[in-house]
Parts: sequence; C-alpha cells; structure tokens
Amino acid sequence: YPLRSPSSNNIHPNARWQQNGITVAGGNQQGNGINQLSQPYGLYVDDDQTIYVSDTLNLRIMEWKRGATNGQVVAGGNEEGRGDHQLSNPSDAIIDKERDSLIIC
Repeated sequence: YPLRSPSSNNIHPNARWQQNGITVAGGNQQGNGINQLSQPYGLYVDDDQTIYVSDTLNLRIMEWKRGATNGQVVAGGNEEGRGDHQLSNPSDAIIDKERDSLIIC
C-alpha cells in the first residue's frame, strides 16, 4: 500500500531508518474502537505528521494526531450507504490544505 506525504519527495534515496519501529495507529487488535482498525488500507501523512487511515471494514476515515493513543473518526463510521454521512469501503484519503478538504476514494 502506498504511503503518500506532501514532503515524501524530500526523502533522500540513501536515507537510513531506525531498526525498531513504534505503532502510531491502531495496534490494539482488529475492532471498531477508536484505538482499533479493521482492514486499514490507505495511509496519508500530512505536514503536521497527522496520520489519516482508510479503515475499510469500519466504513470510516480515522485521524491520528502525533502522539495520540486514540484516533478520531473524521468521516463515515455509520452504516454503509450513499448518504452524505456514509461511506462504502473507503480505500484512500488525502488532505487538500489549500481547499481545507478531505478527499476520499
């Protein structure tokens, strides 16, 4: 799954990374709690290092601020459908800060 970030083009090809990672979103088994994800698919990291996850089976887009232990539902989270407040298997999301918009696929 692609990781996109507005600054991702600035990572040097020979950059080195820490050997051990930390969990920054989810990590509490599969589920529908605000600290859980269920089939996360798309991932977007904005300039503020806020993470947006397309939580496909929970029909929602989750936002995880840097250092947060729980996420926040920013779109969907209701029954699947075609209403303005509903999503149907969201697979990706990005933020357009110039238009102050969350774009969901």
